[in-house]
Amino acid sequence: MDINAVGDVYKQLNKHNLASLETVYHQNVIFEDAAHRLEGWQNLVQYFTTLYTNVEHCQFDIKEQHQVGEDGFLTWTMELQHPKLKSGQLIRVKGVSHMKFQDGRVIYHRDYFDLGEMLYEHLPVLGKVIKVIKARLGQ
Repeated sequence: MDINAVGDVYKQLNKHNLASLETVYHQNVIFEDAAHRLEGWQNLVQYFTTLYTNVEHCQFDIKEQHQVGEDGFLTWTMELQHPKLKSGQLIRVKGVSHMKFQDGRVIYHRDYFDLGEMLYEHLPVLGKVIKVIKARLGQ
């Protein structure tokens, strides 16, 4: 297993084939992103199952894949459509995933992305506040 195989799984990932993740992740995986830290395969599969339950569309466009030894990186753009975000309109979020491999599987996965871009900016009241703050920071 290498970073290219992981990228291929994510390119095809949807709510109907989440079992394909088991071919990629180690049983003792640690997964982190801007909002979560999970340990173990069972917690990770539960997270993905919950995440995909109400998603209308989620597609990863893998831009770059690099691996040196047991460390790999993916750059990606995620297209997400969820009925509670941005009135169900499509959201695009850019991110980077850092992965470490052990025994041919991902033992560590950390996603880096702007949680505001993905979530907060698309909530009715909070979104307006976040956009005003970002505009002021840019002045």
